[in-house]
Amino acid sequence: MVFALLLIFSTNKGSAQEKTILKEGDFLFQQISCGPLCDAILAVTSGYQGQKFNHMGMVILQQDSLMIVEAIGKDVHLSSITDFLKRSANPVHTGRLKQEYQRLIPAAVHFSLDQLGTPYDDAFLYQNGKYYCSELIYDAFLSANRGEPVFELQPMTYKVPGSNSFFPVWKDYFDNLKQPVPEGLPGCNPGGISLSDKIDMAGRYQP
Repeated sequence: MVFALLLIFSTNKGSAQEKTILKEGDFLFQQISCGPLCDAILAVTSGYQGQKFNHMGMVILQQDSLMIVEAIGKDVHLSSITDFLKRSANPVHTGRLKQEYQRLIPAAVHFSLDQLGTPYDDAFLYQNGKYYCSELIYDAFLSANRGEPVFELQPMTYKVPGSNSFFPVWKDYFDNLKQPVPEGLPGCNPGGISLSDKIDMAGRYQP
């Protein structure tokens, strides 16, 4: 059954607004406020049109309703689109895989649903049996593409830009976890995925 939810997105064409159909497999990128940790993330990441995204989820169809599968809080779970939008500090942006990659969506959705209940990856370590938001998306499409990456992993940084010093909040954070700061280890972030040449960024949601 084909199902889609009609949402209104702003464009840059004067004051006009265009309507976009939100479909299964689309990505929603947002900026959420979580204090100094979020500030540190935003300081070292940049996304589509310079936007500062620190969270993302994927649209999926569940029992004739569109939901968001996301890794946030304690684990991987499903959220309503309304609840997803409520936490945004800035307008949400939507992205859609280019046509040649649309075939991967069913398998990626299946993989993501299999991860429901998987603990949130608060250590930000790739392949540790847990997931943070963009890591879930990365692995979902890696699996769907039979082990060939669709998106990219990049060295992660926790340092103040232009310096060799860690953000104090990150040093305290990883000290509390009793692990070294994972500087330079592979990872991904929503901003980086929003810049992928595999995605067409569609617009900005106006609540």
